[in-house]
Amino acid sequence: MNSGTERNTEEKILKAARQVFTEKGMAGARMQEIADKAGINKAMLHYYFRSKEKLFDRVFKEAFGLFWPRVDQYLQTTTDLKTLLKAIVTSYIDVLIDQPFLPIFILNELHRNPDHLKRLFFETGVDPTQLLEIIKGEMAAGNIVEMDPRELLVNILSLSLFPFAARPLVSRILWDNDQESYVAFLKERKNTVYEFIVRAVFVSSAC
Repeated sequence: MNSGTERNTEEKILKAARQVFTEKGMAGARMQEIADKAGINKAMLHYYFRSKEKLFDRVFKEAFGLFWPRVDQYLQTTTDLKTLLKAIVTSYIDVLIDQPFLPIFILNELHRNPDHLKRLFFETGVDPTQLLEIIKGEMAAGNIVEMDPRELLVNILSLSLFPFAARPLVSRILWDNDQESYVAFLKERKNTVYEFIVRAVFVSSAC
């Protein structure tokens, strides 16, 4: 089997796995169903991925792995909180737009095994320690309102994630299931969420 064929087969497996894991979660997914969707036999699937857990980890890391490295690039060059908040919101929403299966994928695993999901997040490079210290410094300087700095991060994640996780319902209720308009709304959220957060927490709230 040449390398081109191997890459093609692996991509078929990952695409099939994303579909099955999104529909059924980690617990409900079956390797045989993933193999069938990928158009290969189960033995071939196990040749590439020895277990369902390894396949799940690979799918998650590939989907989410672009998020924190983008943020970390800014953390290495600036301590300006507005710049960092813009980077977080933009990177997070971009990942969710590019990987529309990810919100349900995450929510399913949150209920099944949060410790497993925590490990995967850290393995993609997520480390909020430095950012939390910057937020604390901004509070000490009187630039942002007093709060638990973790509240700020949770608010960003909530405001960003919900429209994606609730898309099947929200797009029908408020956009009459016009998916093109809803995608345009999701892209605009990068600005909306950032501006909302800045107005909410900064003492001088000019964006």
